[in-house]
Amino acid sequence: MAENNGTNKVMGILSYIWILWIVPLFAAKDSQFARFHANQGLLLWIVSVVMGIIGIVLGFIPVVGTVIKIIGWIVNVATLVLAIIGIINAVKGEMKPLPLIGGIKIIK
Repeated sequence: MAENNGTNKVMGILSYIWILWIVPLFAAKDSQFARFHANQGLLLWIVSVVMGIIGIVLGFIPVVGTVIKIIGWIVNVATLVLAIIGIINAVKGEMKPLPLIGGIKIIK
């Protein structure tokens, strides 16, 4: 299967839609392209979940909670921007790491 064919591009795009990064791991497990984008999507998902947990835990503290909520909003916007960059890379058939977090390998 060619690495940048239509199916793999769809798998790459799905990787950046929250928990759907898991789909390429099963549907295109032999594709290095799909696994690369699944890894990138997993990283974004982890950042989103961790920030959500921190926001819930610290969100009730009056001053700290406000600061955390502002930081959380900024991180959420940054995560959305990175997801869009990842989707564009997948559509182009490229395996470019995302800025800031793209060098981290969880899925090999």
